[in-house]
Amino acid sequence: MNPKLYILCIEDEPEVLDAITRDLADFEAHFCLEACASAEEAKTLLNGLSDEDSRVAAILCDHVMPGQRGIELLIELTESDLPVLKHTRKILFTGQAGHEDTIEAINHGGIDHYLAKPWDPDKLVDIIREQLTTYVIQARLDPLPLLSFLNRERLTEYMRKHQPISDV
Repeated sequence: MNPKLYILCIEDEPEVLDAITRDLADFEAHFCLEACASAEEAKTLLNGLSDEDSRVAAILCDHVMPGQRGIELLIELTESDLPVLKHTRKILFTGQAGHEDTIEAINHGGIDHYLAKPWDPDKLVDIIREQLTTYVIQARLDPLPLLSFLNRERLTEYMRKHQPISDV
């Protein structure tokens, strides 16, 4: 049985956070969608998910926030030894990051995808779907419960390659 899987959205502007969670609402059928307004709030949530049955599959994080910048948070989380963060896919989401910030995010933050604001809701859903599919494969989870929801082709290929060979 798969652990309880989370998608964490971190954004300091309430209207933007509401729009993101609205765009990702369909994922709630299989994932817990958590919204945080700051890096500190996200860290508190993550520390509370330390049980063995919880995993953060994806983090969508704004870059420009009061307090800790999104890139700094993602670098910190990449270096964390919290079990809930193993294999977590990280998406930097911003309208203000410069070229140097983007390079820092990719080189040091373990960023798996960069998404600029404003975003196309369908593109956001596609990106999250692909990142979650990658998470399921890398974490070696049972893909069957998610087959109709994530990238069916990639998950089917993964199952074909990792299915035990029968002695029949």
